[in-house]
Amino acid sequence: MFHQQGDDVDYVADEHEMEELDVFIDEFQDIDLDGFDSDVNERQGIDLDGFGSDVDEFLDVELSDVESYIDELQETDMNYRMKDISAVDVRNGRDIQGIPWERAIVTREIRRQRRLQEYQNYENIPQSDETSEKECKTTKKDGLYYDFRYNASSVIPTFSHTQLRNMISATSKHDVYLLSHFSLMHWSSLTCVKTDILDLSGHVAPCEKHPESHSEGFTHTEVSTLAVNDKLLVAGGLQGELIVKYLDKPGVCFCSQPTYDDDAITTAIEIKNTASGALHFFASNNDCGVRDFDMETFQLFNHFHLPWPVNHTSVSPDGRLLIVVGDDPEGMLVDSRNGMALSPLPGHVDYSFASAWHPDGRTFATGNQDKTCRIWDCRNLSKSVTVLKGNLGAIRSISYTSDGRFMSMAESADFVHVLDVKSGYEVEQEIDFFGEISGVSFSPDTESLFIGLRNRTFGSLLEFGRQHNYSYHDAMI
Repeated sequence: MFHQQGDDVDYVADEHEMEELDVFIDEFQDIDLDGFDSDVNERQGIDLDGFGSDVDEFLDVELSDVESYIDELQETDMNYRMKDISAVDVRNGRDIQGIPWERAIVTREIRRQRRLQEYQNYENIPQSDETSEKECKTTKKDGLYYDFRYNASSVIPTFSHTQLRNMISATSKHDVYLLSHFSLMHWSSLTCVKTDILDLSGHVAPCEKHPESHSEGFTHTEVSTLAVNDKLLVAGGLQGELIVKYLDKPGVCFCSQPTYDDDAITTAIEIKNTASGALHFFASNNDCGVRDFDMETFQLFNHFHLPWPVNHTSVSPDGRLLIVVGDDPEGMLVDSRNGMALSPLPGHVDYSFASAWHPDGRTFATGNQDKTCRIWDCRNLSKSVTVLKGNLGAIRSISYTSDGRFMSMAESADFVHVLDVKSGYEVEQEIDFFGEISGVSFSPDTESLFIGLRNRTFGSLLEFGRQHNYSYHDAMI
């Protein structure tokens, strides 16, 4: 994984969003302001068109076109933002993102085809996405498992590193935590209220004393990953920072910077019970390390060294095994008690940034910049048992529902695939939109699926609800 510093963070994260400017200049004759209301301040200075006054950053667009477009928009009242969109709105014909396609010169379908042809997938190994189609499973895309429920446009999900997209964590079907610029936020889909949990734009310091805590705290922390488990939130930073907060207590309880390596990025956090039953969190780092912290004492319990920078780690349901993937096409299965490498995971052809265990503890998945997700069986790791192909970009986030019925596979942008595990991953629901994905999370009870969408104009938090078949009610009538 490449290292980002300073202003490079926002630049790299926005690289794919620049082409969204072309969409609005080339494909929209004018903007229909129906469906917008005031208070643009909630978008932290990002106005309706999403381009702001500093047009110089969009170097790939002719400046005169941008200026004339902005001049036209300034003739209207620009103190607007998108209204939230409900399932009723969508049933009445509205786009789930609120994009006014009826005003567009081209149709949504044509725009989708252009996007598929023009999107540049980030890869570390050239032509890695040309994995043989013969190896990839052909899926039926007629599944419908999660219905659109709500688009919270007042929530603006973001991410700090273009390769790290684990910025969404749901703790119930109504509660989700996410990063929005420098703020860690909570969104309640029940009350439709967002709450700032922790502002990291300034200085934060721990209010509790622990032996390995960084008592001075941190300033201006750029969050690279986060995880939430019940009342515990752990955030990792681009400089290797670790910040722990109990959600039912004020302040921060623990701060640590276990590595000062130049490439110290905290790439992933996982909160899990170990084989002994104790609650731990595992931090993956770009310095080739995986660190295991005891959540009761906040002491470093284990530190494993890998031969390459680590991008993601997943702990098995019984706490005994780790999937470790990183800057090497081959991932690794590791013993969580001593860090011993048990088996390589051959097959991918680029770097991996996602992994997840199925609740059965026997199978797991890995996601790679070669646009594939591979399914593995612990009983035979000589090769993956299934290879699934994305449409547009790297597979940057994977998760299973707690009942093991579904697996979500999120690309870097535009597509989240919900696969029916029971069908052998042969049937999927393809959720289709426009924008970079900051993260995806099922709720623990499997009832909700949340998708963080970063887009300069239509960025929001999408919520989907699990379908249920209540046909037995009809049989009783």
